[in-house]
Amino acid sequence: MNLREAISQSLESLRRNRTRSGLTMLGIVWGLVTVVLLLSYGRSLDAAVMQGFLGIGNNVIMIWGGQTSMQAGGERSGQKVKLLDGDAEAIRDSLPFLSAVSRETDDAFLVKYGPKAVNIQSKAIDLPYGRTRRLDVEQGRFFEAADFSEHRQVIIFGSHAAEKLFNGYPPVGEVVQVEGQPFTVIGVLRNKIQDSSNNGPDNENIFVPFQNMRELRQQRDPDSIVFQPSSPELHLQAIQAVRTVLAQRHHFDPRDEKAINAWDTIEDSKSIMQFSIALQVLLGIIGAMTLAVGGIGVMNIMLVSVTERTREIGLMKALGARRRDILGQFLLESFVLTILAGIAGMVIAIIATHLVPPMPLYSDMYKTANHEGDIILHASSSTMIVSFAILAVVGVISGLLPAMRAARMDPVVALRHE
Repeated sequence: MNLREAISQSLESLRRNRTRSGLTMLGIVWGLVTVVLLLSYGRSLDAAVMQGFLGIGNNVIMIWGGQTSMQAGGERSGQKVKLLDGDAEAIRDSLPFLSAVSRETDDAFLVKYGPKAVNIQSKAIDLPYGRTRRLDVEQGRFFEAADFSEHRQVIIFGSHAAEKLFNGYPPVGEVVQVEGQPFTVIGVLRNKIQDSSNNGPDNENIFVPFQNMRELRQQRDPDSIVFQPSSPELHLQAIQAVRTVLAQRHHFDPRDEKAINAWDTIEDSKSIMQFSIALQVLLGIIGAMTLAVGGIGVMNIMLVSVTERTREIGLMKALGARRRDILGQFLLESFVLTILAGIAGMVIAIIATHLVPPMPLYSDMYKTANHEGDIILHASSSTMIVSFAILAVVGVISGLLPAMRAARMDPVVALRHE
Protein backbone atom coordinates (compact mmCIF):
# COMPACT_ATOMS: atom_id res chain seq x y z
CA MET A 1 0.00 0.00 0.00
CA ASN A 2 1.47 3.31 -1.07
CA LEU A 3 1.37 6.51 0.96
CA ARG A 4 -1.33 8.19 -1.14
CA GLU A 5 -3.67 5.23 -0.75
CA ALA A 6 -2.99 5.07 2.98
CA ILE A 7 -3.80 8.77 3.41
CA SER A 8 -6.95 8.35 1.32
CA GLN A 9 -8.14 5.49 3.54
CA SER A 10 -7.35 7.50 6.64
CA LEU A 11 -9.45 10.43 5.43
CA GLU A 12 -12.27 8.07 4.47
CA SER A 13 -12.19 6.56 7.95
CA LEU A 14 -12.48 10.03 9.48
CA ARG A 15 -15.38 10.93 7.17
CA ARG A 16 -17.32 7.82 8.19
CA ASN A 17 -17.30 9.07 11.80
CA ARG A 18 -17.52 12.84 11.34
CA THR A 19 -19.10 13.70 14.68
CA ARG A 20 -16.71 11.56 16.68
CA SER A 21 -13.71 12.79 14.71
CA GLY A 22 -14.84 16.41 15.06
CA LEU A 23 -15.18 16.18 18.83
CA THR A 24 -11.76 14.52 19.07
CA MET A 25 -10.21 17.23 16.91
CA LEU A 26 -11.77 19.86 19.17
CA GLY A 27 -9.59 18.70 22.06
CA ILE A 28 -6.46 19.00 19.90
CA VAL A 29 -7.52 22.45 18.65
CA TRP A 30 -8.07 23.66 22.21
CA GLY A 31 -4.73 22.30 23.37
CA LEU A 32 -2.83 23.79 20.44
CA VAL A 33 -4.40 27.23 20.88
CA THR A 34 -3.38 27.04 24.55
CA VAL A 35 0.22 26.16 23.63
CA VAL A 36 0.50 29.01 21.10
CA LEU A 37 -1.02 31.60 23.46
CA LEU A 38 1.16 30.56 26.39
CA LEU A 39 4.36 30.53 24.34
CA SER A 40 3.46 33.88 22.75
CA TYR A 41 2.80 35.34 26.20
CA GLY A 42 6.14 34.05 27.49
CA ARG A 43 8.07 35.49 24.52
CA SER A 44 6.36 38.88 24.78
CA LEU A 45 6.89 39.08 28.54
CA ASP A 46 10.55 38.14 28.08
CA ALA A 47 11.03 40.83 25.43
CA ALA A 48 9.34 43.49 27.58
CA VAL A 49 11.34 42.63 30.71
CA MET A 50 14.62 42.58 28.80
CA GLN A 51 13.75 45.91 27.18
CA GLY A 52 13.15 47.38 30.62
CA PHE A 53 16.40 46.05 32.05
CA LEU A 54 18.53 46.95 29.03
CA GLY A 55 17.31 50.52 29.26
CA ILE A 56 20.36 51.00 31.50
CA GLY A 57 22.62 50.53 28.48
CA ASN A 58 24.33 48.24 26.01
CA ASN A 59 26.54 45.78 27.90
CA VAL A 60 27.76 48.39 30.37
CA ILE A 61 29.71 47.99 33.58
CA MET A 62 29.77 50.67 36.30
CA ILE A 63 32.40 50.97 39.02
CA TRP A 64 32.74 53.23 42.06
CA GLY A 65 35.00 53.46 45.07
CA GLY A 66 34.75 51.06 47.98
CA GLN A 67 36.82 50.01 50.98
CA THR A 68 39.79 47.68 51.01
CA SER A 69 39.45 44.28 52.68
CA MET A 70 43.05 43.13 52.11
CA GLN A 71 46.43 44.53 53.09
CA ALA A 72 48.56 45.91 50.26
CA GLY A 73 51.64 48.14 49.93
CA GLY A 74 52.05 48.47 53.68
CA GLU A 75 48.49 49.78 54.05
CA ARG A 76 46.07 48.14 56.43
CA SER A 77 42.70 46.88 55.21
CA GLY A 78 39.67 49.12 55.72
CA GLN A 79 41.07 52.04 53.71
CA LYS A 80 38.53 53.92 51.62
CA VAL A 81 39.14 54.07 47.87
CA LYS A 82 37.82 57.12 46.02
CA LEU A 83 37.95 57.53 42.27
CA LEU A 84 40.11 60.47 41.21
CA ASP A 85 40.60 62.74 38.23
CA GLY A 86 42.72 60.84 35.72
CA ASP A 87 41.44 57.36 36.59
CA ALA A 88 39.17 57.19 33.54
CA GLU A 89 41.99 58.36 31.26
CA ALA A 90 44.34 55.72 32.71
CA ILE A 91 41.76 52.99 32.09
CA ARG A 92 41.13 54.24 28.55
CA ASP A 93 44.84 54.37 27.71
CA SER A 94 45.76 51.03 29.31
CA LEU A 95 42.87 48.88 28.06
CA PRO A 96 42.27 49.23 24.31
CA PHE A 97 39.76 46.35 24.32
CA LEU A 98 37.26 48.64 26.07
CA SER A 99 35.09 50.25 23.40
CA ALA A 100 33.98 53.15 25.63
CA VAL A 101 34.98 54.70 28.97
CA SER A 102 33.16 57.62 30.57
CA ARG A 103 33.24 59.47 33.86
CA GLU A 104 29.98 60.12 35.65
CA THR A 105 28.73 62.17 38.58
CA ASP A 106 25.36 61.89 40.30
CA ASP A 107 23.95 65.03 41.84
CA ALA A 108 20.88 67.25 41.99
CA PHE A 109 20.89 70.76 40.53
CA LEU A 110 18.52 73.66 40.96
CA VAL A 111 17.40 74.46 37.42
CA LYS A 112 15.51 77.67 36.63
CA TYR A 113 13.59 78.65 33.53
CA GLY A 114 11.98 82.04 33.84
CA PRO A 115 10.24 82.23 37.22
CA LYS A 116 10.10 78.45 37.62
CA ALA A 117 12.80 76.62 39.60
CA VAL A 118 12.99 72.82 40.01
CA ASN A 119 15.49 70.49 41.65
CA ILE A 120 16.40 67.85 39.06
CA GLN A 121 18.69 64.84 39.30
CA SER A 122 21.70 65.30 37.05
CA LYS A 123 24.61 63.46 35.53
CA ALA A 124 27.87 64.93 34.27
CA ILE A 125 29.26 62.66 31.56
CA ASP A 126 31.84 62.23 28.80
CA LEU A 127 31.07 61.87 25.10
CA PRO A 128 31.01 58.03 24.76
CA TYR A 129 28.37 57.83 27.49
CA GLY A 130 25.45 58.36 25.14
CA ARG A 131 25.85 55.30 22.94
CA THR A 132 26.66 52.98 25.86
CA ARG A 133 23.67 54.09 27.90
CA ARG A 134 21.11 54.21 25.09
CA LEU A 135 20.51 57.93 25.31
CA ASP A 136 18.57 58.52 22.10
CA VAL A 137 17.69 62.11 21.29
CA GLU A 138 14.14 62.86 20.17
CA GLN A 139 14.48 66.65 19.83
CA GLY A 140 17.64 68.57 19.01
CA ARG A 141 20.98 66.75 19.17
CA PHE A 142 23.31 64.90 21.51
CA PHE A 143 26.69 66.18 22.71
CA GLU A 144 29.47 66.42 20.12
CA ALA A 145 33.24 66.62 20.49
CA ALA A 146 33.27 70.42 20.13
CA ASP A 147 31.00 70.76 23.19
CA PHE A 148 33.81 69.27 25.27
CA SER A 149 36.83 70.77 23.52
CA GLU A 150 35.34 74.29 23.54
CA HIS A 151 33.92 73.97 27.08
CA ARG A 152 30.41 74.87 25.97
CA GLN A 153 27.74 75.18 28.64
CA VAL A 154 25.12 72.96 27.05
CA ILE A 155 22.55 70.67 28.60
CA ILE A 156 20.30 67.76 27.59
CA PHE A 157 17.02 66.95 29.31
CA GLY A 158 15.39 63.60 29.91
CA SER A 159 11.82 63.55 28.59
CA HIS A 160 10.13 63.70 32.02
CA ALA A 161 12.61 66.28 33.33
CA ALA A 162 11.82 68.52 30.34
CA GLU A 163 8.10 68.18 30.97
CA LYS A 164 8.61 69.02 34.64
CA LEU A 165 10.41 72.30 33.87
CA PHE A 166 8.90 73.41 30.55
CA ASN A 167 5.34 72.04 30.82
CA GLY A 168 5.21 71.03 27.17
CA TYR A 169 6.94 74.13 25.75
CA PRO A 170 9.69 73.21 23.22
CA PRO A 171 12.93 73.44 25.26
CA VAL A 172 15.56 73.11 22.51
CA GLY A 173 17.41 76.41 22.09
CA GLU A 174 16.20 77.84 25.38
CA VAL A 175 18.61 79.03 28.07
CA VAL A 176 18.18 77.75 31.62
CA GLN A 177 20.01 78.62 34.82
CA VAL A 178 21.76 75.65 36.46
CA GLU A 179 23.02 76.61 39.92
CA GLY A 180 23.07 80.19 38.63
CA GLN A 181 25.08 79.35 35.48
CA PRO A 182 23.48 79.79 31.99
CA PHE A 183 23.17 76.60 29.95
CA THR A 184 21.68 76.22 26.47
CA VAL A 185 19.32 73.29 25.96
CA ILE A 186 20.53 71.35 22.90
CA GLY A 187 18.41 68.21 23.14
CA VAL A 188 15.63 66.21 24.76
CA LEU A 189 15.94 62.44 25.10
CA ARG A 190 13.41 60.02 23.75
CA ASN A 191 11.11 58.64 26.44
CA LYS A 192 12.42 55.16 27.21
CA ILE A 193 11.57 52.20 29.38
CA GLN A 194 14.19 51.66 32.05
CA ASP A 195 13.67 49.17 34.84
CA SER A 196 17.21 49.46 36.23
CA SER A 197 19.11 52.64 36.95
CA ASN A 198 21.71 54.33 39.08
CA ASN A 199 20.39 57.46 40.71
CA GLY A 200 17.04 57.43 38.94
CA PRO A 201 15.81 56.76 35.40
CA ASP A 202 17.32 58.74 32.54
CA ASN A 203 13.88 60.17 31.76
CA GLU A 204 14.08 62.09 35.05
CA ASN A 205 17.68 63.35 34.64
CA ILE A 206 19.52 66.19 33.00
CA PHE A 207 22.96 65.71 31.42
CA VAL A 208 25.91 68.12 31.14
CA PRO A 209 29.50 67.71 29.92
CA PHE A 210 31.75 66.46 32.71
CA GLN A 211 34.11 69.46 32.73
CA ASN A 212 31.21 71.74 33.64
CA MET A 213 31.28 70.21 37.12
CA ARG A 214 34.39 72.26 37.83
CA GLU A 215 32.29 75.43 37.60
CA LEU A 216 29.06 74.07 39.06
CA ARG A 217 30.42 72.15 42.05
CA GLN A 218 34.20 72.76 41.90
CA GLN A 219 34.39 69.00 41.37
CA ARG A 220 37.08 67.26 39.33
CA ASP A 221 36.73 63.67 40.55
CA PRO A 222 34.08 61.31 39.16
CA ASP A 223 31.58 59.52 41.38
CA SER A 224 31.72 56.50 39.09
CA ILE A 225 33.18 55.29 35.80
CA VAL A 226 31.11 53.60 33.11
CA PHE A 227 32.80 51.36 30.57
CA GLN A 228 31.89 48.87 27.86
CA PRO A 229 33.98 45.88 26.74
CA SER A 230 34.35 45.39 23.00
CA SER A 231 32.59 42.02 23.39
CA PRO A 232 30.12 40.97 26.11
CA GLU A 233 32.10 37.75 26.62
CA LEU A 234 35.01 39.84 27.93
CA HIS A 235 33.06 41.38 30.82
CA LEU A 236 34.80 39.47 33.63
CA GLN A 237 38.24 40.06 32.15
CA ALA A 238 37.36 43.74 31.71
CA ILE A 239 36.38 44.17 35.36
CA GLN A 240 39.56 42.48 36.55
CA ALA A 241 41.72 44.53 34.16
CA VAL A 242 40.12 47.78 35.36
CA ARG A 243 40.71 46.76 38.98
CA THR A 244 44.36 46.08 38.15
CA VAL A 245 44.81 49.53 36.60
CA LEU A 246 43.15 51.24 39.56
CA ALA A 247 45.07 49.10 42.05
CA GLN A 248 48.32 50.48 40.68
CA ARG A 249 47.05 54.05 41.04
CA HIS A 250 45.39 53.67 44.46
CA HIS A 251 47.78 51.10 46.00
CA PHE A 252 45.41 48.25 46.82
CA ASP A 253 45.53 44.55 45.97
CA PRO A 254 43.95 43.95 42.53
CA ARG A 255 42.33 40.80 43.91
CA ASP A 256 40.45 42.88 46.46
CA GLU A 257 36.92 43.01 45.00
CA LYS A 258 35.64 45.25 47.80
CA ALA A 259 38.14 48.00 47.06
CA ILE A 260 36.25 48.85 43.87
CA ASN A 261 32.54 48.08 43.63
CA ALA A 262 31.21 46.98 40.24
CA TRP A 263 27.76 46.65 38.72
CA ASP A 264 28.02 44.16 35.86
CA THR A 265 24.83 44.57 33.83
CA ILE A 266 26.05 41.89 31.40
CA GLU A 267 26.01 39.25 34.13
CA ASP A 268 22.63 40.48 35.36
CA SER A 269 21.16 40.24 31.87
CA LYS A 270 22.32 36.60 31.67
CA SER A 271 20.45 35.85 34.89
CA ILE A 272 17.31 37.49 33.53
CA MET A 273 17.61 35.50 30.31
CA GLN A 274 17.93 32.26 32.28
CA PHE A 275 14.80 33.14 34.24
CA SER A 276 12.97 33.99 31.00
CA ILE A 277 13.97 30.69 29.42
CA ALA A 278 12.80 28.81 32.52
CA LEU A 279 9.47 30.66 32.39
CA GLN A 280 8.98 29.85 28.71
CA VAL A 281 9.81 26.18 29.33
CA LEU A 282 7.30 26.11 32.19
CA LEU A 283 4.59 27.69 30.03
CA GLY A 284 5.44 25.26 27.22
CA ILE A 285 5.09 22.30 29.60
CA ILE A 286 1.71 23.58 30.80
CA GLY A 287 0.56 23.98 27.21
CA ALA A 288 1.92 20.54 26.25
CA MET A 289 0.01 18.96 29.14
CA THR A 290 -3.17 20.65 27.93
CA LEU A 291 -2.42 19.35 24.43
CA ALA A 292 -1.80 15.88 25.89
CA VAL A 293 -5.41 15.83 27.13
CA GLY A 294 -6.46 16.17 23.50
CA GLY A 295 -3.99 13.40 22.66
CA ILE A 296 -5.75 11.09 25.10
CA GLY A 297 -8.94 11.78 23.17
CA VAL A 298 -7.17 10.75 19.96
CA MET A 299 -5.95 7.56 21.63
CA ASN A 300 -9.46 6.70 22.81
CA ILE A 301 -11.00 7.25 19.40
CA MET A 302 -8.32 5.15 17.73
CA LEU A 303 -8.83 2.30 20.23
CA VAL A 304 -12.54 2.38 19.45
CA SER A 305 -11.72 2.40 15.75
CA VAL A 306 -9.47 -0.65 16.15
CA THR A 307 -12.25 -2.50 17.97
CA GLU A 308 -14.84 -1.60 15.34
CA ARG A 309 -12.56 -2.66 12.49
CA THR A 310 -11.35 -5.94 13.98
CA ARG A 311 -12.82 -8.05 11.17
CA GLU A 312 -11.36 -5.63 8.59
CA ILE A 313 -7.91 -6.03 10.22
CA GLY A 314 -8.30 -9.81 10.14
CA LEU A 315 -9.22 -9.71 6.45
CA MET A 316 -6.23 -7.46 5.64
CA LYS A 317 -3.89 -9.89 7.39
CA ALA A 318 -5.49 -12.87 5.66
CA LEU A 319 -4.83 -11.18 2.31
CA GLY A 320 -1.14 -10.76 3.15
CA ALA A 321 -0.89 -7.46 5.03
CA ARG A 322 2.15 -7.41 7.30
CA ARG A 323 2.28 -6.15 10.86
CA ARG A 324 4.11 -3.02 9.82
CA ASP A 325 1.41 -2.30 7.21
CA ILE A 326 -1.31 -2.42 9.87
CA LEU A 327 0.85 -0.45 12.30
CA GLY A 328 1.59 2.21 9.70
CA GLN A 329 -2.08 2.49 8.64
CA PHE A 330 -3.39 3.23 12.13
CA LEU A 331 -0.44 5.46 13.01
CA LEU A 332 -1.11 7.43 9.84
CA GLU A 333 -4.81 7.76 10.70
CA SER A 334 -3.88 9.13 14.11
CA PHE A 335 -1.34 11.47 12.58
CA VAL A 336 -3.76 12.74 9.91
CA LEU A 337 -6.41 13.40 12.55
CA THR A 338 -3.90 15.26 14.69
CA ILE A 339 -2.43 17.32 11.83
CA LEU A 340 -5.87 18.37 10.52
CA ALA A 341 -6.81 19.48 14.02
CA GLY A 342 -3.42 21.21 14.28
CA ILE A 343 -3.97 23.24 11.12
CA ALA A 344 -7.37 24.35 12.37
CA GLY A 345 -5.84 25.13 15.77
CA MET A 346 -3.07 27.24 14.22
CA VAL A 347 -5.57 29.32 12.27
CA ILE A 348 -7.67 29.89 15.40
CA ALA A 349 -4.54 30.65 17.47
CA ILE A 350 -3.36 33.30 14.99
CA ILE A 351 -6.80 34.90 15.02
CA ALA A 352 -6.86 34.76 18.84
CA THR A 353 -3.47 36.50 19.16
CA HIS A 354 -4.81 39.38 17.07
CA LEU A 355 -8.04 39.57 19.05
CA VAL A 356 -6.39 39.66 22.49
CA PRO A 357 -5.65 43.34 23.29
CA PRO A 358 -2.20 44.46 24.58
CA MET A 359 -1.78 43.70 28.26
CA PRO A 360 -0.36 46.71 30.18
CA LEU A 361 3.08 46.28 31.72
CA TYR A 362 5.24 49.41 31.28
CA SER A 363 3.11 51.80 29.23
CA ASP A 364 1.22 53.24 32.22
CA MET A 365 4.39 53.67 34.26
CA TYR A 366 6.52 55.27 31.53
CA LYS A 367 3.72 56.88 29.48
CA THR A 368 4.94 55.24 26.28
CA ALA A 369 3.10 55.45 22.97
CA ASN A 370 1.74 52.59 20.84
CA HIS A 371 1.76 50.17 23.79
CA GLU A 372 5.57 50.08 23.87
CA GLY A 373 6.71 47.83 26.70
CA ASP A 374 3.36 46.06 27.02
CA ILE A 375 2.69 42.36 26.51
CA ILE A 376 1.43 41.91 22.95
CA LEU A 377 0.69 38.37 21.81
CA HIS A 378 2.28 37.49 18.49
CA ALA A 379 2.38 33.99 17.03
CA SER A 380 5.93 34.04 15.68
CA SER A 381 7.34 31.43 13.32
CA SER A 382 9.44 29.89 16.10
CA THR A 383 6.34 29.59 18.29
CA MET A 384 4.52 27.85 15.44
CA ILE A 385 7.41 25.44 14.87
CA VAL A 386 7.66 24.52 18.57
CA SER A 387 3.87 24.08 18.79
CA PHE A 388 3.77 21.85 15.73
CA ALA A 389 6.69 19.80 17.07
CA ILE A 390 4.79 19.20 20.31
CA LEU A 391 1.70 18.36 18.28
CA ALA A 392 3.57 15.82 16.12
CA VAL A 393 4.90 14.06 19.23
CA VAL A 394 1.41 13.96 20.75
CA GLY A 395 -0.01 12.58 17.49
CA VAL A 396 2.52 9.76 17.24
CA ILE A 397 2.27 8.79 20.91
CA SER A 398 -1.54 8.88 20.84
CA GLY A 399 -1.72 6.55 17.85
CA LEU A 400 1.07 4.18 18.86
CA LEU A 401 -0.84 2.04 21.40
CA PRO A 402 -3.94 1.51 19.19
CA ALA A 403 -1.72 0.82 16.15
CA MET A 404 0.34 -1.78 18.07
CA ARG A 405 -2.86 -3.42 19.30
CA ALA A 406 -4.15 -3.67 15.75
CA ALA A 407 -0.84 -4.98 14.40
CA ARG A 408 -0.67 -7.80 16.99
CA MET A 409 -4.14 -9.20 16.28
CA ASP A 410 -4.36 -12.84 15.30
CA PRO A 411 -6.08 -12.91 11.87
CA VAL A 412 -8.15 -16.03 12.72
CA VAL A 413 -9.45 -14.51 15.96
CA ALA A 414 -10.07 -11.19 14.22
CA LEU A 415 -12.16 -12.81 11.43
CA ARG A 416 -14.35 -14.53 14.02
CA HIS A 417 -15.00 -11.24 15.83
CA GLU A 418 -18.69 -10.17 15.90
